[in-house]
Amino acid sequence: MKRTVITCIALVSILLTACSSVKTKEEPANTMATGQTSQNKDNEKMTQVLLKTTFGDIVIALYNDTPQHKANFEKLVNEKFYDGVLFHRIIKGFMIQGGDPDSKTAKAGQRLGSGDVGYTIPAEFVPAHIHKRGAVAAARMGDNVNPQKASSGCQFYIVDGTVYDNDKLNMIAMRTGKTFTPEQVKAYTTDGGAPFLDGDYTVFGEVVKGMTVVDKIAAQQKDAADRPLEDIKIISATILNN
Repeated sequence: MKRTVITCIALVSILLTACSSVKTKEEPANTMATGQTSQNKDNEKMTQVLLKTTFGDIVIALYNDTPQHKANFEKLVNEKFYDGVLFHRIIKGFMIQGGDPDSKTAKAGQRLGSGDVGYTIPAEFVPAHIHKRGAVAAARMGDNVNPQKASSGCQFYIVDGTVYDNDKLNMIAMRTGKTFTPEQVKAYTTDGGAPFLDGDYTVFGEVVKGMTVVDKIAAQQKDAADRPLEDIKIISATILNN
C-alpha cells in the first residue's frame, strides 16, 4: 500500500545549488515570530476549527479561496472524523501530519499513512498561500502516481518550519524554478517554513493559535518511520464559527 506523505526535498542538494532569482527586500520582522497568532487581517472572516489534542489546543483558520478543501475539512469535522486520530508523523523543523483514519485503532509501532476516505480533492494552488510556519496543507500521493497533485481526502499537515536566509531561498528558487515575493521572503527569513513545497501541495489554512503546541508535538521522540513513541491524539475537532 502506498503511503500518503509529504516528501522532504534533500537539503544537501538544495545547498549545493547556486542561484539569484529571489526578489529581496529588507523589512521589519513581523509579530508572528512568537508563533502564537496569525497576522492575517481576514482571519476573523474565515472558518476557525479548534483541534483539541492531548498536548494542548490548536486553532486553525480555513482559507475561503480554497473552497473544495475548506468544504471537505468542514464536512469531516462535522462528521467527527478527526476525533480520535493521531498525529502519526512528526519531523521537527518541518511538519506534523495527521488525519489517517487507521490511526484511531493503531497498535504501538504500527506503520501509518495509508489510510484514506476513498477520494481525493483537486489541487487548489493559490500563489499567496505559502508553506510559512503554521501553514495547514493537504498531504497527497507522490507525483509518480498522482501527476495532477490531487490532495488526500483526509490527511493534512501543519508546518513547523525552519528559518531560511536569502541565500538558501535563492538556492531553492534556482533548483525548483519557484519565485518568492518580498512578503514571502520576509515570512521565510523571519518565522520560517518549508518553501520547497510551495506549488506542489495545497495550502488551505493556517494556525491562528497554538503554535507552541505544534512545536511541542514536533519535538517528541519518534521511531524510524517518524511516528511518535507516545501517541499524540486529536481528542476532538470543532468548528468555532461559520
